[in-house]
Formats: sequence, C-alpha cells, structure tokens
Amino acid sequence: MPELPEVETVRRGLEPVMTGRLILQAQVNRPDLRWPFPPRMAERLTGARIEALRRRSKYILADLSSGESLLIHLGMSGRMLISGAALGAFHHAHPAPAKHDHVVFDLEGGARVTFNDARRFGAMDLMATATAEAHPLLSVLGPEPLGNEFDESYLMARLAGRNTPIKTALLDQHLVAGLGNIYVCEVLFRAGIHPERRASSLSRAKAASLVPLIREVLADAITAGGSSLRDYRQADGDLGYFQHSFRVYGREGAGCVTPGCTGVVQRLVQSGRSSFFCPICQH
Repeated sequence: MPELPEVETVRRGLEPVMTGRLILQAQVNRPDLRWPFPPRMAERLTGARIEALRRRSKYILADLSSGESLLIHLGMSGRMLISGAALGAFHHAHPAPAKHDHVVFDLEGGARVTFNDARRFGAMDLMATATAEAHPLLSVLGPEPLGNEFDESYLMARLAGRNTPIKTALLDQHLVAGLGNIYVCEVLFRAGIHPERRASSLSRAKAASLVPLIREVLADAITAGGSSLRDYRQADGDLGYFQHSFRVYGREGAGCVTPGCTGVVQRLVQSGRSSFFCPICQH
C-alpha cells in the first residue's frame, strides 16, 4: 500500500498538469472500485476547473471550481498516469485504453490523466470542499507528520500511558496521519528504539526525538520519489528509489549498517505486519 511519501510524490507529479486546468471530459468506465463511485460522477467532474491539488494523509484531494473536492485513494495498485501534453513543450499521443483504466480525465491543454487500478482497491469520492474534513475517511485522522500540529509536546502527550508497542502506536492513523509500515521501521531504527517497546516506557527525550526523525525519513523518501515495491509508480511512470536507502526494512539476515555494529537485522510480526530491526542498536 503506498505510504505518505509515495502519495505526495504522485501529487507533486500531477500538480503542474492538473492544477488550474479545466476537466473537458471525465470518463468513468465502471460503477465502482473498492466502493461505489458517487452518483453522476463523470457529469459532476466534467466542466469543473481544478483549483488546487493537495494531500491529506494517504489521500489526494482535488479542489474544484464547482465547490466540490475529488478524493482519490490509490489503494494497493492504483496509478495516476499522464499522457498527451506532459511536462515541457512536447506533446505525445495518448496510449490505447487499457483493461484497468477505470477513470479518465481529459484536461484543457491536451493532457490526459488516467486512473489505472488492476486490483481495484483504490477509491474515489466527491464531497463539498467546505466540509471535506468531515468526510468519514478524513475526520478520524490525526495531524500530518510534516505539519506544525505534530510536535514533541503533542506526541509525548499521546504516548503517555499508552501500553501498546511503539510501532503499533505510530501506525495508528488517529495519532498521526500517513505513517505506514516501511517508514515506521526506518524511523525506529534511526531512533534506536525496539519496535516492541511499550510506548509509555519511552523517556521524554526519546519520545521527543521521534518527531524530527519522522520528518527526516519522510523528507528523504519524498526526495527519492518514494519506494517502488510491487505496483507503485510515480505519476510519470518512473520508479521511486528510497528502497535503495532502506537501513532495516526488508533486510532480514543482513548486517546492520551502523558502523561498528555486529548486529544482524531481524524480523518479527506485529499485528500481521513485518517489523525489521537491529537487536543491538534498538532497545
């Protein structure tokens, strides 16, 4: 499942193509993906101008001139593909429609953006922009990890008295929005915290250290274009490269990258998800 850096990378790739453009025609090729599409979705999108493209957690939100916002979730295999008038001065022909091209946006200026989703775990919805934060998928989310609301005081207060493992706590979207399995593993390694350690047992300094490390890991991943695992691609079709910088994730049996450490990366399963860690560096 794409995590925050992957979704932010896709948003940044789409922004210069979509923002400020009129949707000349929206085509919806099936009644649903993970959930049914909203009523008259193609009709409601056609003729609207995309005024802003933003991200909330792992969702992309397109604010429209109609007063509605389009919510996009990529799911496990969803891709937003650009064709036609891509970045730069060159125009390219649109590819032939593919089997899993479920939603197609023909935009002012000649660009086409296609939502392709082989597994159909993605989702789209329309809502009033003014009340978008009240949407059931958004209203339960905690603050953005790259935003000002997520700071040391907030995190320490939320972890106090919490007896769940710190890895489980950081994956809780009510506590902080957008963090996923890959990047929490990487954060805990940089922080020297064992993934099974109880959240409430962290010292004030240790808990506070997590905030800048979370921002650092996410920023590094966004710069690298995300991590290309299985189906994920950027909006231009290129692979992300942060997986080449993983220090523990997916490295079970490999030596720890910390200079002088003789540890070997281990894996354990927490709530059905693999956690990777160094038993010497993390405690």
